[in-house]
Amino acid sequence: MTTTPTQQLSAAGVSIWLDDLSRERLSSGSLRKLIEEKNVVGVTTNPSIFHAAITSGSDYDAKIAELAAAGASIEETIFEITTTDVADACDLFAPVAAASKGVDGRVSIEVDPRLAWDTAATIAEAKHLHAKVNKSNVHIKIPATLEGLEAITATLAEGISVNVTLIFSLERYRAVINAFQNGLEQAKENGHDLSGIHSVASFFVSRVDSEIDKRLDAIGTDEAKGLKGKAGVANARLAYQVHEELFSTERWGVLADAGALPQRPLWASTGVKDPAYPDTLYVTELVAPGVVNTMPEKTLDATFDHGTVTGDTVTGSYEDANATLNALDALGISYNEVVALLESEGLDKFVASWKELLADVEGALASARKAS
Repeated sequence: MTTTPTQQLSAAGVSIWLDDLSRERLSSGSLRKLIEEKNVVGVTTNPSIFHAAITSGSDYDAKIAELAAAGASIEETIFEITTTDVADACDLFAPVAAASKGVDGRVSIEVDPRLAWDTAATIAEAKHLHAKVNKSNVHIKIPATLEGLEAITATLAEGISVNVTLIFSLERYRAVINAFQNGLEQAKENGHDLSGIHSVASFFVSRVDSEIDKRLDAIGTDEAKGLKGKAGVANARLAYQVHEELFSTERWGVLADAGALPQRPLWASTGVKDPAYPDTLYVTELVAPGVVNTMPEKTLDATFDHGTVTGDTVTGSYEDANATLNALDALGISYNEVVALLESEGLDKFVASWKELLADVEGALASARKAS
């Protein structure tokens, strides 16, 4: 029987999530079609995605007019629109969630990115979002800043499922897994059923290559050019090694015996930034059991049309991955400097998108009030 590349990817243990959501995707049936035809079993969102959705077309005009008439503030309007989209997507994915016992069928919504450096405010926002969406298959997205680590633990301790986002470094990933396990230990003490708490750790891939390739081009040697396009995959593969290590400890065994499920690695930022690279680079090179790959639609389509899935391409590749990072270090490219910069830039981009969204919605509310 012939199977599609996305079916092969799913069979290899990779959950395909779409990195996009909008009212149009829900109302037109296009998201349902991706579930039915291209093995999509979840959705992620972020401030940039919501900005693009809300400011494109007229899908939200009626809702904004309704909220304007009710006297809603800018923040209240955005909160209402985004949580409604996420709740409706959760309903669409409910059968997937039921079939996978909650592992898949997840829809993620991110806390206000301006709170990324405020632990208490992040915890409060996570609880607020969770209560508003009010669906068992929602994930609350929390950035993996140092301040976010405590918020991740506290949110999980409340029995709320979490998508930890903007992870770039192996050191921070270890801290994220520790925060996750701390959260489950506290959730257990609080009397929560651990089998109902789910989490993914979003490890960003393509942005690593974008920054390091720029530095390799500046060096300009044949050796440097030969390393282009390799750092992102190497970094992600070593993250999977960390996952294997920290989810085979005695500490984890105690939690697993209590019904806990491991926090899955999620490959994020999987759309290639360099057109010289195949669209499927961060898909076919990062196949491993028990991971999520969240893709923009262009990457999903490329995978479905001509992705070559030959099985696990991660496990056992750790020696080569380490050699890649060592070669970059030998050229004077600082791993720690790069990942710190990427975290800072990633947060700045989300904050900028959120501020643009605030400004655009403010204008839309003013126009709606004037029209009425």
